Amino acid sequence: MLRGLYTAASGMIAQQRRHDTVTNNIANLNTPGFKVNNTANRAFPEMLLSAIGGENAAQGPIGRLNTGVFAEENLLGMTQGDMMETDRSQDMAIASDIRVDGVTFDASGKSVDEDGNVTYQPQAFFTVQTPDGEQRYTRNGSFQTAADGTLVNADGLPVLGADGQPIVVQGSWDDVTVTSDGRLLDQNTGLPLDGDPQLMLTRVNNPNELIVEGNSLFRYAGEPDGIVPVQAGDGVEIRQGFLERSNVDASQSMVDLMSALRAYEANQKVIQYYDSSLDKAVNDVGKI
Repeated sequence: MLRGLYTAASGMIAQQRRHDTVTNNIANLNTPGFKVNNTANRAFPEMLLSAIGGENAAQGPIGRLNTGVFAEENLLGMTQGDMMETDRSQDMAIASDIRVDGVTFDASGKSVDEDGNVTYQPQAFFTVQTPDGEQRYTRNGSFQTAADGTLVNADGLPVLGADGQPIVVQGSWDDVTVTSDGRLLDQNTGLPLDGDPQLMLTRVNNPNELIVEGNSLFRYAGEPDGIVPVQAGDGVEIRQGFLERSNVDASQSMVDLMSALRAYEANQKVIQYYDSSLDKAVNDVGKI
């Protein structure tokens, strides 16, 4: 009976985390470049109740029993968001459609071969620098200009160029044209700006190795060779005067929210049932 209590309680905790994840997605519906988070639930390790089945008890008369569920991790949904035109020269969006030879990706950016091996579609990101000198990655291209002409994100972190240094533009950004590969040109002459600056676009081969740090920033936690600069022909382009919308599906999020609430209430009723049964066992049956 107590096992049932623990199982229902674990279900409530998992649904609470799922609810928090969905509400965070909804709160970021209008955040440029935001990527949806999806909670992955996993069963607790199966318990062996009896040795009747010999070496493989799962085939015996009792079978398997899972002792609950827990929200193991949040998985990023890296599908391309819609493009929103702003006509602001410092707004930029990344259109990323990186292909891998011999691999066909589905709408979610995932491919599973005949052997069950999963390949995720690589994604491209803008690169910014933290005060500690570390690189972080973002799809939020709503940039601004600091007093010294440095291009920064909403948190004031400098946007890096292909040379690893912050992008600095002296003068008005209204006179700057950003090409599809990130080069900065003088709008009047069509020539590169001084120093031939170019935005640094970073390719992450497995987006699931990114860790969300908040404020539309990601930290890479995979192997060093899994992250490289975007190369010509990768299927990545920058669109100046546009922002990438959040890829959160509002309708699906509301469905997920209600589903999590109903599952939470169901587990809550199970706990109330067990509580009532224990009360009768202790106070009524125990007196006999």
